Amino acid sequence: MENLQKCLILLFLWGPLKAKELIPIGVILDLNSQIGSMANSCISMALHDFYQKNSDYKTRLDLRTRDSNNDIIKAASAAFDLIKNEKVHAIIGPQRSGEARFIIELGRKAKVPIISFSATSPSLSPTLNHFFIRTAQDDCSQVKAIASVIEAYGWREVIPIYEDTEYGNGLMPYLNEALEEIDTRVPHRVVIDPHSNETEIFYELKRLKNKLGKQLRTKIFVVHMTSDQGSKLFSAADKAQMISEGYAWIVTEGLSAVLEPVENPIVLDSMQGVLGVRPMVPQGFEKFEKRWKAFTGQESTKSPLTLFGLWAYDTFWALAMAVEKAGITNSAFQNQNATNNISWYDSGSRLLNQILSTEFPGISGYFNLSEGQLVPSKLEIFNLVGHRERIIGYWNKERGLSRDLVADEKSFSERKLKQPIWPGDTTEKPTKLRIGVPVKRGFKEFMKVERQSSNNDIVKISGFAIDVFLEVVKVLPFRLPYEFVPFMNKSTGEAAGSYDELKFDVVVGDVTIVANRTKYVDFALPYSESGISMVVLTKRNDRQNMWIFLKPLSWDLWLTTGAAFVLTNFIVWLLEHPTNTDFHGSREQQLGTIMWFSFSTLVFAQKEKIVNNWSRLVLIIWIFVVLIITQSYTASLASMLTVQRLQPAFMDIEEIKRNNYYVGYQRDSFVEDMLKETLGFNDSSKLRAYESPEEFDQALSTGSDNGGVAAIFDEIPYLNVFLTKYGSRYKMVGPTYKTDGFSFAFPRNSPLVSYFSRAILNVTEDKDIFSGIKNKYFSSGISSGDQSASITSDITSLTVYSFAGLLLITAVAFLLSLVCYLFSFLYSEWHALRTIPSEQRSFWSMLNQIAKHYDQKDSSLHPPTRSNSRVYPAASPQP
Repeated sequence: MENLQKCLILLFLWGPLKAKELIPIGVILDLNSQIGSMANSCISMALHDFYQKNSDYKTRLDLRTRDSNNDIIKAASAAFDLIKNEKVHAIIGPQRSGEARFIIELGRKAKVPIISFSATSPSLSPTLNHFFIRTAQDDCSQVKAIASVIEAYGWREVIPIYEDTEYGNGLMPYLNEALEEIDTRVPHRVVIDPHSNETEIFYELKRLKNKLGKQLRTKIFVVHMTSDQGSKLFSAADKAQMISEGYAWIVTEGLSAVLEPVENPIVLDSMQGVLGVRPMVPQGFEKFEKRWKAFTGQESTKSPLTLFGLWAYDTFWALAMAVEKAGITNSAFQNQNATNNISWYDSGSRLLNQILSTEFPGISGYFNLSEGQLVPSKLEIFNLVGHRERIIGYWNKERGLSRDLVADEKSFSERKLKQPIWPGDTTEKPTKLRIGVPVKRGFKEFMKVERQSSNNDIVKISGFAIDVFLEVVKVLPFRLPYEFVPFMNKSTGEAAGSYDELKFDVVVGDVTIVANRTKYVDFALPYSESGISMVVLTKRNDRQNMWIFLKPLSWDLWLTTGAAFVLTNFIVWLLEHPTNTDFHGSREQQLGTIMWFSFSTLVFAQKEKIVNNWSRLVLIIWIFVVLIITQSYTASLASMLTVQRLQPAFMDIEEIKRNNYYVGYQRDSFVEDMLKETLGFNDSSKLRAYESPEEFDQALSTGSDNGGVAAIFDEIPYLNVFLTKYGSRYKMVGPTYKTDGFSFAFPRNSPLVSYFSRAILNVTEDKDIFSGIKNKYFSSGISSGDQSASITSDITSLTVYSFAGLLLITAVAFLLSLVCYLFSFLYSEWHALRTIPSEQRSFWSMLNQIAKHYDQKDSSLHPPTRSNSRVYPAASPQP
């Protein structure tokens, strides 16, 4: 049929060709492939259409077609033959990227333009290969669109599947870079041997499916393959039951450009729900397709029309126009410059430049080459449903994704695409996250799972952690499909294991960040502060103690203060007695005056007059000391009468361990390990596990000696909830052992961690939202992380050391006054002692003489300052 078709074309053009210059042009295609066969017919149709419209052209392209038969060596050999023997001025092809690399080198040496409409690998750069022209869009032009689709649906991990060829490998660096920009990981990749049959591909996919169940979590695949291998892949995937609910497949241009719903029903049946990205199909495609089918002479062909055929058609038109405008003739080859049996083509550069500057409205769109390849146009995203392709959106570099040709302004990029039908004939987006929810018997303010009845249907999952999660999901930059999965035994309704046994895509609950868990999971930032402390029973109310008034001062301070009182009055009496009648009288009266004066200064009620200046100095210091002590005593007593009623029974962990008391903790909590490893409770028999605030209350009330415990160790959020209910009887005491708070747990290296961390910050910093959640579950106002009700130290009595500095100043003042007064007194008595005969001057006689004079009234030392003074002068010394 094709030979008959060519004969008809030659007969049609025979008359005009007699006067035209025939320009040999090489064509290298795999004529046994769908694309090669289809493209060859499109080039023949272009030959007919172009010269029918441009009959006045002086040149005619004479096509010399060669079959590469999907063999690189045959393709290179055909190119060598066309350049050396056929003296072609340009070569259209080759079809595959792997063949193009060798043929491009031949074209560079011979200065023959190599024009490919299907070698789309980015590794073949026209800017680096001077005589290479790509009349198709580079594969890397679609990676941004693929990344936008992945980002729109919130997929954080994808698995590329590609063939191990120049075409398959060439795209991967660009795809990886685009995925990195949207923080999407590639945890695994599948490379298919280009010679693999369907059975080998099936077993490769089975191995992949095995990993999905054990190591990998994502079921999102990006397929970059040619149509021949791609059809085998999807047939094998369908047999492996991977074209089903929960999976998503995105195909690149290599497959999406060759889909023809009517012509390939068997392949399409295994591709239901697949998404594809490809250059936008021109509006006149259907009309051209009908013409093409009529031209080929059959309405149903095994080689359906694709974008590659349109590009091949436009390639011939561009080359035919360039040859005419460049004035190419058959005499252009110069054999005298032959090297390695290849003739140099002296007009090659001229033809190359003419092709690059050619622009016209083509069948595939506006033909315009930039940097040696077709300028990327708008891309379309389609969804394969039944035997139809349904366009669900568009993408261009300026506006990104849009539902229609004009971009909308929806807040979520996913809404810029119409609702696709996913594999498994469902509208539910694949990779719905399984959110693990711990099941607790107590402390349901944090996590509560309710069952409808014995049929195990879950009615409601609620709690503080759940509400925080729901608010966090709202501020994520993408929609996140999820389902809550309670970690429970369906028959009993109890927890199916400990927190460390939770294995889900995300764990949402009162999960604390601890170092040991970070070996197996990654945590987002905490959404509540935490820490570990202990709660104990409070003591009897100290306000009922009849001796509480003694507690503000320690016993040593009481004794020191009393001694200071006596010492002060004695010094004042010693200084005032010689000259002040208020300090005279019988011994009993003087002793009473000493005691009375000392304690009357406590309330500043002393009536005795002070006439000695040294006494006044002593009293100034002493009254200041009395003021400080009384004010401190009053403050300390007031504190004890108000705060000390909260005094706990135990303050020291060491006391609990020393007395071998029992302690409690929350069941299935990491606190048990901390009690053993960090706090030194080595005897496991002394540890008792409880599950609810009610059990905490009963254990603490019973006491360690009666089957209960002396203290409960737990995380502060739980203890705050417990104190909310039973705070009048218990207190949180002792040091706080730091932990990093509650958070959401993810599998190691999950790409969701950073997104959740940022979203948690947004929620916790919004006081209205976060406070509303806390007030909903913690009505008393004590929220997670609130430690205001705890006390960390006992209210102790004031000691001597508390006033050591003040007492030191007092002692110095007292000593200075006493020494100065005695020095003055002894000086005044010196003349009286000299009158004593020398033979009578003994120590005791002199001391007795001083005592007699001291006990007499003596106004000479301190004369009265007022006329009515009751101080009388002492008698004159006897001669």
